[in-house]
Amino acid sequence: MSELVLQMKGINKYFGSNQVIFDVNMDIPKGAFVTFLGPSGCGKTTLLRMVAGFYEPDEGEILLNGNRIEKLPPYARNTAMVFQEYALFPHMSVYENVAYGLNVKGVAKDEIKRRVTEALELMQLKGMEGRYPNQMSGGQQQRVAVARALVMNPEVLLLDEPLSNLDAKLRETVRVELRQIQQKMGLSTIYVTHDQAEALSMSDLIVVMRKGVIHQIGNPMEIYFQPKTTFVADFIGTTNLIQVNGTAAKTVAYGDTLVKVYKETDKGQGYCLSIRPESAGLTTTPVESKVNIKGTITNKMFLGEKVRYFVNDSQAKEWIVDVFDPGKRLLSGEVYVSFADEKAWLIDEAVIDKEE
Repeated sequence: MSELVLQMKGINKYFGSNQVIFDVNMDIPKGAFVTFLGPSGCGKTTLLRMVAGFYEPDEGEILLNGNRIEKLPPYARNTAMVFQEYALFPHMSVYENVAYGLNVKGVAKDEIKRRVTEALELMQLKGMEGRYPNQMSGGQQQRVAVARALVMNPEVLLLDEPLSNLDAKLRETVRVELRQIQQKMGLSTIYVTHDQAEALSMSDLIVVMRKGVIHQIGNPMEIYFQPKTTFVADFIGTTNLIQVNGTAAKTVAYGDTLVKVYKETDKGQGYCLSIRPESAGLTTTPVESKVNIKGTITNKMFLGEKVRYFVNDSQAKEWIVDVFDPGKRLLSGEVYVSFADEKAWLIDEAVIDKEE
C-alpha cells in the first residue's frame, strides 16, 4: 500500500447556511499528481483552500503525513500554493520574488541563493533573475510562480487553475513541463481545473466533483472508460448515454436489442450504458458478433483526423459516432451503429442527469 501524504476525513464546509462541501473523504498517496476536476462552483477550489489553510472545515479532519492540520494557519503548514493570478510582487525582480518566502522564514543567504538558483534552473528561468513581472510573458510569469512555490520544499504543492490565463498552445506546452518536473521531483501535487484534457493528460488520480460531492476518484482510464455516475460519463469527454432495462442474466435490453454486461442485473430495473463515440463504428450492414443499432445519419462534422456522425435510431435516440481516418468518402442515409459488448459500460443509474 502506498504511503499517504494527505488524508481528508468527513470534511463538511458551510458558507452561512449554505453547505458547499459534503462529507469528503480521500487518501492521497505520496508523490502522486492528483487533480480536482469539476464544473465551476462544484467546490474544488474550496477543498484546495482548506488544504492550504485559507478556509477551515466546519467538520472533519485533514492530515498531512499523519498530523492534523485543519486548524493550523497557512504559514504553519508545509504546503505551497500557486494561484490562478500568480500573485507576483510587481516591484520585485524574479530572484526577489522566488526568494521572498525563504527570506520571511529567515533562511541563511547562502542557502537562499542555492535553492533559488536550483528552482530557476528547473523552471528554465536561468538568466532572467533581474527581470520584473511586467517584462515577462504569461508563461514565464507562471514559471516564476511555480519556482516560488518549489523553493519552499513543500510536502504538497497546490495549484489552483494556474494555466487558465495562457493561450491554448502554450497551456499544452506548460502542462507537459509541469508534469515532467513533478515526476522528476516526486512531488505530491494537487491541481484544480475544469479542463478535462488537462486532468486526463496530467494526473495519476482524478477526483471528479459536482455540487460539493465527490462522484468518483480514479486514474484517468478508470474515470474515462468506467464512470460510476452519468454525470462523470457525460462530463468527461463525449459519450452516448443509453437508458436500458436489466434482465435476469448479465444482459440489458435496449428495445429489442440485448447487450451483454460485466455484472448481474435485476430484471426490469433501469440502468444506463455509457458508450464512447470512438468505441462504436458505422456500417451499412449488421456486424456479426457485435451489437447493432439501426439508424439514420442526420448530421456530420469533418474534424480533420475524424468525422463525427450524428445518428438517430428508431427510438429517437441520437448517437454520436467518431470515424477516424475517414478518407474522402463520407457516409449518409441508413446505417448500423455497431459496438462490441465490452465497450458498453454499465452505470447503476436509471435516469440520465445532465443538470449543471
